[in-house]
Amino acid sequence: MADIIIPVYVTINGTPFITGSVVVTWGIIVFLLVLSILTTRNMKMVPGVLQLFMELILAGVHWMVDSTMGSHRRSFAPYLLALALYLLVANLTGLVAIRQPTADLNTTFALAGITFFLVQVNGFRAKKLGYIKSFFQPIPFMAPMNFISELALPISLSFRLFGNMLGSMIIMLMLYSFMPILVPIIGHGFFDVFAGVIQMFIFVMLTMTFITLAMD
Repeated sequence: MADIIIPVYVTINGTPFITGSVVVTWGIIVFLLVLSILTTRNMKMVPGVLQLFMELILAGVHWMVDSTMGSHRRSFAPYLLALALYLLVANLTGLVAIRQPTADLNTTFALAGITFFLVQVNGFRAKKLGYIKSFFQPIPFMAPMNFISELALPISLSFRLFGNMLGSMIIMLMLYSFMPILVPIIGHGFFDVFAGVIQMFIFVMLTMTFITLAMD
């Protein structure tokens, strides 16, 4: 079972630079890159198991984009697919006794920061100066609160994912102390698989929702 302490491999002036979460993230990136190459290098009209699995995931992301953002915004699908795959694999690393990178606030805040950037950029692209004016509505006096509310987006988004994954990891550590035999079946099934998939879905859905609200 992964330890709750994040290992640090490289520091710069005493500040952690390369941690266990970074190394695991690199591993996930390599895994997804290899998976993408294997899936797309020899595509067939009658798909095999791997191609069919990836096509189902892609179809699911397209359905989510169409139902949440509209079919005219499928240009966001590649990023959302990459985000969903990363979060899914990252949340499931606990199954192989690897500390989830999503149980590290640095990771979740970075992902939430990307969402925040996409929200602001696409909101401005869609509404131009009208997007900036929206912060001063319904009255200019509300501007500071509107700005604070917007800045709270990456904080709430990152802490939601971080808190749930860290909480699941802590509970698993506690369960291993009391029921080491039953944990692999019961605990991992709920706290790693079920919670991991649910948290991935919530993060992706919130990303789509915030971008859509900013653009509409």
